[in-house]
Parts: sequence; structure tokens; C-alpha cells
Amino acid sequence: MNEVKRHVVTAEEAGMRLDRWFKVHFPQVTFAYLNKLTRTGQVRVAGARAKTSTRLAAEQEIRVPPLAFDTRPADLPKEDMKPLSPQERRLFDSMVLHEDRDIYVLNKPSGLAVQGGSKTHHHLDGLLMGLGVELGERPLLVHRLDRDTSGVIVIAKRRSVAAALGKLFATREVKKTYWALVKGVPKPPQGRIEVALIKAKGPEGDRMRASREGEEEDEQRAVTFYAVIDKAPPAAAWMSLKPVTGRQHQLRAHMAHIGTPIIGDEKYGGLEGMPEGLDPKLHLHARRIVFPHPRAGLIDISAPLPEHMVKSFAALGFDPNRFEEGEA
Repeated sequence: MNEVKRHVVTAEEAGMRLDRWFKVHFPQVTFAYLNKLTRTGQVRVAGARAKTSTRLAAEQEIRVPPLAFDTRPADLPKEDMKPLSPQERRLFDSMVLHEDRDIYVLNKPSGLAVQGGSKTHHHLDGLLMGLGVELGERPLLVHRLDRDTSGVIVIAKRRSVAAALGKLFATREVKKTYWALVKGVPKPPQGRIEVALIKAKGPEGDRMRASREGEEEDEQRAVTFYAVIDKAPPAAAWMSLKPVTGRQHQLRAHMAHIGTPIIGDEKYGGLEGMPEGLDPKLHLHARRIVFPHPRAGLIDISAPLPEHMVKSFAALGFDPNRFEEGEA
């Protein structure tokens, strides 16, 4: 049965924010979920309520409650112990780019949510639950992509592998490259965006914006490297984006911040004034991931573009095949 877990902050972790500590130890916990756990007092630091921004000190004890995904299939009610349907199995198999004894690497389609919510009943995490009924242990998310972002996502087959990868993903040993089509052409054509972000609520739901003076306690450091691969001025540019940090909506917020929002991005100004003839979907794709395999060797995998981006590349005269796999 699931139980409350207690962890002691190490000397190396002293000064780390609570949200970053969770990202290392429990990569499946979203920022929204952690915020709920802290707000309701379920997560405590040194016996006291804490915020996601709380700075940790060595030897402090962190109380971690039973987590929503921390359930073995055998612990579920019988009515919830459902293997994948044939349709779900076909969907999952169609996403697999790589599989070995420890991990899956998937090409998530645009429009498929990674985790569920109050209005989201079809999602990748649900497929993993069904897969867990078949395998006897539920595979776990190691990181996340936005619902409308397509591309590579890594899944651990066991909790021990998830823990090892979670620590790896919290370092700079994991290299991620995203491809995006943006409105306009950034100037300069390549650079570094270091703009701290903070969550703001709006009529279209939560979005991230640049933090302001006095909001330092709640801001999240965010760094992105960008480069123009090709351009169709003044309408659009094909971008390579490499996030150093992994904040919610980071690439979307950063590209909007420099005045070139991602095409089709309804939250960050990417729908207004789109080039004609393009599908009004988010044009952001997790193209490539490179990281040390937890057992041995190196994983280096690229995901093909989704259909709506293939059509947009053709309409704008961009050739996504100009690179060999692993070059960009």
C-alpha cells in the first residue's frame, strides 16, 4: 500500500528550491500538481507548510504524501484494472521510436495530453496505466510535453529507471532540440534568451510571462538558445530551439517575448496574422533528444514532423530533409 515517505535533504541539495528537488526525485510530478500538494499542506518541509519556491537546508526532512501515480496495478480497484484496448494498443505502438528493457522513447502526436485533468480523460498517462496492467508495473513519465507539442518523450519502464532518469534530466546531460515555425524572423538570427517566468491566470487559462520587479520569490529561471535555420521573410522562420531549463511553456513564452510567437499558438499570440494557408495548430515539435542511457551507451533519437508541420514546411519552401538524422 502507498505510504507517506520522508526524505532528508543532503548537503549537495542545500539551497535548492522545493520544486527543483521534486523534479529530481519525482519527475512525474507536474508543477501544478506540486502546487496543489503544497497548498493543501500535504508536502511539508521540516514539519511546516512550504511553497514550491521554498529553499531547502541540509538535514531538513521533506514529507511526501502518496502520489496520484504512485499506485501499482495490483493495488487498483478491479474496475480500474483494464489493459489497453486494441485501439489504444495501436495508438501506443504507432508512437514507439525506441524500446529496450528499461525505456520507451515515443513520438507523441500533437493534441494528445500527457497527463489527465478535470476535462481531460484521454491522455498518455492513461495509456501507461493500461500498459502497466499488462506488464505488472506501470511505466512512468520522465518529463512532459504540452498537449499540442508533438515529438520525442521518454518513458521509464520501472520506478528505479524513472528515478535515475529524473536526476539526469535535472542536469545538463540531456540535450533537447525543438523545431518551431514562428511569425516573423528573430533579430539577431541566433542568441540566448534568459528571461525568468512566472505563471499568470487569464481568460484562456494559465500562461507564463516574464516576471516583474518584486516577483523574484515566485519566478522560475528560464534559459533558451535559439537559431534561425531558414526563413521566408517577413512572414515566418524555421527555428531550432534548445532549452537549458525546462519550465512550463518556456519556449512558447520566450519566442513570444522576443516578438516572434510560434505559429498557431493561441495562448501567446501565434494565431493572429498567421501566414495564409497554414493549419492553425501549434507549430512546435520536440525534434531530438540525446542522453546517456541509464544502463550504458547513448540514446540519440529524432522524431519525424507531424503532418500539419510537414505541410507548412512545404508551403513556406522549407526542406526538413536537408539534415541527416542526428544533425539538427
